[in-house]
Amino acid sequence: MPLPRLSSPTPRLLLRALALALAPPRRPSSPPLPIGFASPRLAVRAAAPAPLRAVLSADQRDLGMEAGEQGRPLRVGIVCGGPSAERGVSLNSARSVLDHIQGQDLVVSCYYIDSGMNAFAISPAQLYSNTPSDFDFKLESLAQGFHSLSDFAEHLATNVDIAFPVIHGKFGEDGGIQELLEKAKVPFVGTPSKECQHAFDKHSASLELDKQGFLTVPNLLVEKDKLATSELEAWFQTVNLSKEKGKVIVKPARAGSSIGVVVAYGVNDAAQKAEEIISEGIDDKVIIEVFLEGGTEFTAIVVDVGIANNSEPVVLLPTEVELQPSSSSDTKEDTIFNYRRKYLPTRQIHLKPAFRTSCDKVVYHTPPRFPAEVIDCIRKGISLLFRRLGLHDFARIDGWFLPSVSSLPSAENSEKFGNTKYGTVLFTDINLISGMEQTSFLFQQASAVGFSHSRILRTVIQHACSRFPSLVPCNNAWTALSRKLQSSKQAEAIHKGTSKQKVFVIFGGDTSERQVSLMSGTNVWLNLQGFDDLDVTPCLLAPANGYFSSHDQDFSAISREVWTLPYSLVLRHTTEEVYAACVEASEPERVEITSRLREQVMNELGPALSKHDWFAGFDIAYEEPVKYSLQQWINHVKESGAVVFIAVHGGIGEDGTIQTLLESAGVPYTGPGPIASRTCMNKVATSLAVDHLTSYGVRTIPKDVRATEEVLKYSLVDIWNGLIAKLQTETVCVKPAHDGCSTGVARLCCPKDLEVYTNALRSKYQRLPANCLYRAHGVIEMPVPPPESLIFEPFIETDEIIISNKLENGSARHLVWKGENDWLEITVGVVGKRGKMHSLNPSITVKESGDILSLEEKFQGGTGINLTPPPPTIMSEDALQRCKRSIEIMANSLGLEGFSRIDAFVNVRSGEVLLIEVNTVPGMTPSTVLIHQALAEEPPVYPHKFFRTLLDLAFERTK
Repeated sequence: MPLPRLSSPTPRLLLRALALALAPPRRPSSPPLPIGFASPRLAVRAAAPAPLRAVLSADQRDLGMEAGEQGRPLRVGIVCGGPSAERGVSLNSARSVLDHIQGQDLVVSCYYIDSGMNAFAISPAQLYSNTPSDFDFKLESLAQGFHSLSDFAEHLATNVDIAFPVIHGKFGEDGGIQELLEKAKVPFVGTPSKECQHAFDKHSASLELDKQGFLTVPNLLVEKDKLATSELEAWFQTVNLSKEKGKVIVKPARAGSSIGVVVAYGVNDAAQKAEEIISEGIDDKVIIEVFLEGGTEFTAIVVDVGIANNSEPVVLLPTEVELQPSSSSDTKEDTIFNYRRKYLPTRQIHLKPAFRTSCDKVVYHTPPRFPAEVIDCIRKGISLLFRRLGLHDFARIDGWFLPSVSSLPSAENSEKFGNTKYGTVLFTDINLISGMEQTSFLFQQASAVGFSHSRILRTVIQHACSRFPSLVPCNNAWTALSRKLQSSKQAEAIHKGTSKQKVFVIFGGDTSERQVSLMSGTNVWLNLQGFDDLDVTPCLLAPANGYFSSHDQDFSAISREVWTLPYSLVLRHTTEEVYAACVEASEPERVEITSRLREQVMNELGPALSKHDWFAGFDIAYEEPVKYSLQQWINHVKESGAVVFIAVHGGIGEDGTIQTLLESAGVPYTGPGPIASRTCMNKVATSLAVDHLTSYGVRTIPKDVRATEEVLKYSLVDIWNGLIAKLQTETVCVKPAHDGCSTGVARLCCPKDLEVYTNALRSKYQRLPANCLYRAHGVIEMPVPPPESLIFEPFIETDEIIISNKLENGSARHLVWKGENDWLEITVGVVGKRGKMHSLNPSITVKESGDILSLEEKFQGGTGINLTPPPPTIMSEDALQRCKRSIEIMANSLGLEGFSRIDAFVNVRSGEVLLIEVNTVPGMTPSTVLIHQALAEEPPVYPHKFFRTLLDLAFERTK
């Protein structure tokens, strides 16, 4: 149905005008795009770019480009991607590095190497894609491709001062990229190629560690087409393991991020799993090693603070990785620190029979809860290892502490390094390019000894520059410019006064969305703290009795507590970890141990770094977490004259409760007010509120709301028959009435599906595993405790969009869309003042599995494919503009303000919109679609500017 012409245009808030009106941040408003790159929005509709050359912004040119006293910016080339399965993690790391090193004194160019080993220069905006898949198929039209890797290296030699490889795994840590850069004489951050080759291969590294006098884990190398069962049986016998049940770890010899790491029992199982790793193409060399029963894993960052090439490694505070197993004893699965536990920030709860996972949770302790002698042994050993293996700049070393009560098969003699009176220390994995995501070990450990994200990254880069004689003039010029800018800022601060605007960013909560909330709040906090005129404090909202009591506890507003957090305690993967770290930081014994070790490390770092002209000092002071009741916290915020950035998803963060409390206290806050929040939290109320907008191209989906108790009590067959009769549909979409982030959203095709779903609610399962319903689907996060009511709707069939594979004839990947139903699912952000909301460009999110977007596809970097804006081959410009007008009318009718996200179906022919739901506190993770959409504005609005815009809108509402 065509959308009627509107009688008058909807008032619009131009995000561009807002962005230009903001106070200048510490960093430039957006990194410069290399010539040849269109803006993110125009690029989708643009022709191939012109040849690339490095350029600087006008501001940077004004600062002076000649080396000397005047100074000039350092040109850094971030190289990410690569051929391994870790390229999604690489993209996340590169995004984080970009966020924290860019500035007026440092020009960043970005480069990507795809799975086929083709190199591209990409715009910084592309780093905010959710995954490599987001732009892999666009590379030939959006990016500047190079004819060969050698051409790419030659480009770097003339366009950057130093390269920063952020490629994890193959080609990044095996010496590949390093050898390429060495041949082109391009200075780079990190270890040289030859040393990388030896350290990255786990078998070679183990042999070298043994040669250097370190204790090692007994292991056996298995190579492709060379696996002999008799040899494996002999090895099992040598290390005193049962051939039938001996427990071992099987892992690729040359892979990182714990990819492919599995537990095996006995010779046959070990052989089978080794073959699987090889056949899946993860690696053609596999290590089988003894499982260290009773051991505890640790990891530690080491940074080189020496002068030039005189290595002086200092090991930061190590982290103990505690994997707490499920309480069930009927599972054979083991607690190993695998890829999912490293990178997916959702808590893994033990479920029952078919819904079992193998680990309750992962908890980090920095420093470890080991005896002081053991921690000293770890730090000393890693320092020795760093020197003897010829590593440079920084690295992360993983290992195990095996208490004396545990035995190490074929233990080496007492002369080997690693023996203590408390047990054995073994080093197992050398990570030459440590993960650099926002909450990675690098930043956790660095912040514990006084480094912010920016300061530790810049320290590593500056140290790398000092190792190359050719870069001494560049490094000196960069240092001169940095000092000039810092002096200018200090003078400006004195002139304007020293007071800063207090900002409290609150996140967490107790709903199933709390982990996404932690990611959102952390991202907002890190972006806002880059502004010199803001004093930003992160805050955790938690149940009064913590996260470890019964799900049946009182969750009323008065039962909440809020912790104001020091820098280092925010950098955790789950709210449970943050809460546990707060409690641990309040224990006198732990406080004393941590304080002593922190002082020890800083006393090693300080004198060494002070010898370098470029070191600007530590910039993170130690603070303790402070606990308040929710009302006490609001009083504290009011007394501080602060503004609150709300990043609490679901629950009291979106139902108007926090908004009402803040409004009553006269505290400004981000997002819609209490009434709009309350309305939008209730999906039925939201539909009723926009039901009168049919003539403006806005429609709603029929709903049947039922009490969960009723659904659990009565005949499921009768309920199913009633639903399909009332909704006039063959398949049903079920969702909690008051949850978001795809929690509990599932497609039901038959009474059996309804039975599986209700059983999960009744048993309070945390998740439904993939493909347990009739239609294929991904993992479904479930609400715990179960919601009071459920909404049933007709399932809307949408057109499938597929990203094609690259053809053998070299044809580029492209979109495949049949256009049979004319309906697609979109999500779109709205920003502005009340009554004047502005629609950003909608995003189409391509589902990678099933019919419902999973939580991971929505928010976890490394999954999901987003198309922003919809390509013109799918949706015309006219339909796109009609869709945006309808979204704005809907937002204004609901009384939205600040910012929100609207999920809907859109008719790609007419632009007509079918409302799904409205999120008044949308996801703000590093790779969320809101970031994509802000970058698609004219001019592009980068994350720190976007969040500052939302903050300034909170002040606007009080005027």
